[in-house]
Order: sequence, then structure tokens, then C-alpha cells
Amino acid sequence: MLDLGDDLEAMAREVVDAGFQVHRELGPGLLERIYETALVYELEAKGLRVERQVMVPLCYKGILLQDPLRLDLLVEGSIILEVKAVDVILALHKAQLLSYLKLSGRRLGFLMNFNVPTYKEGLHRLVR
Repeated sequence: MLDLGDDLEAMAREVVDAGFQVHRELGPGLLERIYETALVYELEAKGLRVERQVMVPLCYKGILLQDPLRLDLLVEGSIILEVKAVDVILALHKAQLLSYLKLSGRRLGFLMNFNVPTYKEGLHRLVR
């Protein structure tokens, strides 16, 4: 595993635990926004600062594009959380998060799919 620093790894552990708590309490089959709201609650209860639906401006060849990126959740300005409630995580979902990491200048993100029988099946850690 790539060393991201003790503080970021400690936050990552809190993020993973928060997702586990949400999945354990709510289970699969709900809408993404419900999981997102519950995740915000869990993360804030852990003392972490969470921003929701964060707009990240995009430039293309020096021109500011009209449509920004929209991150589901940003934890402590460092960790991107992409929340899903889908039957299957596709390569496209992972590529999307990797692009978000690259374009926002962040290094660590989690793809969390809550529409799975066990939380471990839906958790994907991505590092740029």
C-alpha cells in the first residue's frame, strides 16, 4: 500500500468505519442520497469535516468549462467519497473516481457501493 502519511491513513480508517456503520444500520436497497446523508452524519460524529456535493471548477486548455465536477463527499478537504447504490461497480465508476482525484489534485478516494450484501464487497480504495 502506498504511504499517504499517518494523518491521511487515520482519516481513511475513520471513513471506512463510517461506511461500515451506515451499511450495517441501513443495509442495501436504498437511494444513494440516503447513504450519503447517513455517511455525513457518521463522519461528523467522528469529528471530521465533510463537504457535500462539492463543485470543482474545470479548465481545459486554459478555458474554464461551464460544467464543474461534482464530488459526492469531500472529507477534511483530502479524501473523495463517491457514493453508489448500484448492482455492479463498473470499470467506468473507478475511472470516474480516478479522474476526480487527478482533476481535483487529491490523492485518495473511496468508491462505496451500498447495494451489496456485505460492506466489504462494495468498498473500493483508489489512490492516485
